[in-house]
Amino acid sequence: MDYKFFNVRVVDKVAQVEMNRPAKLNAMNAEFWQELPHIFAWIEEQPGVRVVVIGGAGAHFSSGIDLAYLASVAGLLGKDVGRNAVILRNQIKRLQSALEAVDRCSKPVLAAIQGYCIGGAIDLVSACDMRYCSADARFSISEIDVGMAADVGTLQRLPRIIGDGMMRELAYTGRFVEADEAQRIGLVNRVYSEPAELLSEVMQLARQIAAKSPLAVRGTKEMIRYARDHSVEDGLNYIASWNAAMLQSGDLRIAMAARMSKTVPEFAD
Repeated sequence: MDYKFFNVRVVDKVAQVEMNRPAKLNAMNAEFWQELPHIFAWIEEQPGVRVVVIGGAGAHFSSGIDLAYLASVAGLLGKDVGRNAVILRNQIKRLQSALEAVDRCSKPVLAAIQGYCIGGAIDLVSACDMRYCSADARFSISEIDVGMAADVGTLQRLPRIIGDGMMRELAYTGRFVEADEAQRIGLVNRVYSEPAELLSEVMQLARQIAAKSPLAVRGTKEMIRYARDHSVEDGLNYIASWNAAMLQSGDLRIAMAARMSKTVPEFAD
């Protein structure tokens, strides 16, 4: 798979999606926004891929949206305010849909974060299931410092991760959050001493998830995501309908037999 911005490979049923523009701190240029939804569409079609790990090459995860890319969008604008608004809205919705592909992925997505995770990179990791970082990681909702409100998902997803009040503090100030605070407020699950350990441990966790029933993992993620946006009653009704079918899967019998015999279950893709 050849991409300009990303390296993608599959190891032990885990898709490693690596941003690969280290000389520019993995700043999110046009290729990032074009390629990301295509990669996740491909992942959805691969039954042999059960988990995704997103990372960044080099010293930093990502410095956010490339300013040169923003300038190119500005170059599309003319003199008419109404038409400019249509152009900008379409551009914003296109970026939102790219990260929505991450959020809607039926397979768990883990972020392995080192160095800078700024601006648009916060939008990206907010769309992931879990986040892990190395001790040198630094986070910032930096849009406020360039005179705009974050518009690609941070303000909508992050309150459900770190809470409303803390999200507002970070969004209003743009201040940096160091790794230890990121763990304390729930932005990341764990902090590792260095990037090499981070990637090794996150891949180990991904392999652990990949060894579970893919139907059970998919159902669990679907229910968690549905519950985020619906009432408790709606969620209970949905899981009842979902499991009315899924409890008939052979995976349930395989898992039960393995537990009784104290063996490791093997599930079909």
